[in-house]
Amino acid sequence: MKLWGQMLWGHLSGLRGRQGGIWGWACSTWQSHQPQAGPLSASGLVKHWTAVFEKRGIPEARESSEYIVAHVLGAKTFQSLRPVLWTQPLTAQQLQGIQELCNLRLQRMPVQYILGEWDFQGLTLKMAPPVFIPRPETEELIEWILEEVAQRPQAVGAQGSPLILEVGCGSGAIALSLLSQLPESQVIAVDKKEAAISLTRENAQRLRLQGRIQTILLDVTIEDSWTHLLPWGPMDLIVSNPPYVFHKDMEQLAPEIRSYEDAVALDGGEKGMDIISHILTLAPQLLKASGSIFLEVDPRHPELVSSWLQSRPDLCLGLVAVRKDFCGRPRFLHVQRFVP
Repeated sequence: MKLWGQMLWGHLSGLRGRQGGIWGWACSTWQSHQPQAGPLSASGLVKHWTAVFEKRGIPEARESSEYIVAHVLGAKTFQSLRPVLWTQPLTAQQLQGIQELCNLRLQRMPVQYILGEWDFQGLTLKMAPPVFIPRPETEELIEWILEEVAQRPQAVGAQGSPLILEVGCGSGAIALSLLSQLPESQVIAVDKKEAAISLTRENAQRLRLQGRIQTILLDVTIEDSWTHLLPWGPMDLIVSNPPYVFHKDMEQLAPEIRSYEDAVALDGGEKGMDIISHILTLAPQLLKASGSIFLEVDPRHPELVSSWLQSRPDLCLGLVAVRKDFCGRPRFLHVQRFVP
């Protein structure tokens, strides 16, 4: 699952698909995509739909087919199905279910939305459009934070039971992963969209973590919005995977992203810094002394953020570390508050 996510969610894939009219096109070709008559097995359906997807230019055609067939048969992955199910004829109801879900994939709907759930850091999270789908790069951000908390607790301001603020919680992937792996932690999760707040709350309840997370509908770009967070006390950590795509690059995103995910969760403005700069500006008001900020950013941002922080010495923040993602791109930042 993670490997496919790495391929599917290239931030600037360059894939350009037709906008509009997709539903009518998919429905008009429904009959042409039906498998030939005769006993149909899971393996046969994967082969059939892989060919259909490849013909229509659907990315990761085989992986898409395998996930959909496995989902209808009650498994997470095709490989986890009992071998007997690979060749056993499917029922009419199963065939219909696969047909309907594959039709959605022909419309370039992301598989995460089609399945209605996705695994992240070992947690199964509900997914629903248009809430941002967590990427595999972000799992690396979680791993880095956990390493820092374990190895250098004072450096991240966490002492036993860290209080963490997540800005832009989306599905709750980051917040809930940290809660599940830091048993004494508490999280304040904020987002400007009600759909994201609702989905985070639902995922927290599904994972029985609702007692350690507070979800707040809040737009950090609004002046003095941060005052709503003061009652919880100073934070040990601020973490965010903010909108960081350069506005000029938005049109280059894959159709799966442009057509289904909320552009507000992606578009970071002219230089991708709009929300990042707001987070950094607010951080000194919310962080404990020596508290830390962990950000996922565009590979062009480490230099931009470093220059921006140097231009704002009044914030008393310093970029202390940059970490590369699995493709070798500088993707994660550790910014720390210091006492002058």
